[in-house]
Amino acid sequence: MPIVAARRYTAGKPTAVSLEVVAGTCRVPLPPGSFDWVGIADPTAEEMEALRAMYGLHQLAIEDSLNPKQLPKVEPYGKQLFVVARTAALVEGDEIAYGQTAFFIGADFIVSVRHGSNRAHLELREHLEENPERLSEGPDFVLHAILDFIVDGYLAAIKPLEKVVAEMEEQAIDAFPDPQTIRRIFRLRRQVRRFQRVIGPMEEVCDRLTLAELPAIDPAARLWFRDVLDHVRRAASRLKGLQETMATIVETASLLEQHRQGTMTRQLAAWAAILAVPTAIAGIYGMNFEFMPELTWRYGYFAVLAVIASVCIALWARFKRIGWL
Repeated sequence: MPIVAARRYTAGKPTAVSLEVVAGTCRVPLPPGSFDWVGIADPTAEEMEALRAMYGLHQLAIEDSLNPKQLPKVEPYGKQLFVVARTAALVEGDEIAYGQTAFFIGADFIVSVRHGSNRAHLELREHLEENPERLSEGPDFVLHAILDFIVDGYLAAIKPLEKVVAEMEEQAIDAFPDPQTIRRIFRLRRQVRRFQRVIGPMEEVCDRLTLAELPAIDPAARLWFRDVLDHVRRAASRLKGLQETMATIVETASLLEQHRQGTMTRQLAAWAAILAVPTAIAGIYGMNFEFMPELTWRYGYFAVLAVIASVCIALWARFKRIGWL
């Protein structure tokens, strides 16, 4: 069986559980103040059947735990509780990899079933074992700790995305994004939307654990789940901010690009107007008419040049004053 760790805790102090007992078909009753914490990864149907027989798990919950594409949810089954949470971690590039962790919680046990997540709970378990007083509170405290660990993974995945989006936003101010950047923006928007579809149900799970009366959850533990709920909402808020920022990057860049193009257009129009003056005058005197009085005037050439220069300078000054040049 792919058991990552199996412990029996009495008054918060751990003792190893033999794998033969976990894989058996019956379970020795535990003394008061004791509970089992079994963590498994990517189990088969046969391996889950062994745990079902040992802990009396519901068959529907077993089927859901074997499906790695379940959305987060909370389901009570008699005196037991079944919880599904989705894990998320940033992998190569901007890709977010998702996994699943299912929990079976009873009065004296908690079984965690991981699918597709590389974030094992070994370090978390060691950290909790350093505080036997808290660990003695029971399986619901362990559930809170693991959910908090999973939600912290959300925030860790969002932080690098925020940095990437901030850099793209800064670059969009200086120049219109190139096609590669635009494609990356749309990939990120797709990733964020998918992430939101995970966090939404996760928020509902934490909200229910905080407010509802559920089996195997002590009312005093709801305060701890409220803290997890706050973290989930914070992650959802940051994702919403990311989505809004990416939605405005291209729009803002387009407006800035239109402004830059408008400035260039005004400059070109101003110079075209200035150059139109000598062009028009030269065109007039380029006509092949015999009787043009100015042609025989001694100072006609210099007078025309003076007129051209005066008009061009006046136009340049005018355009400069209104900000076109």
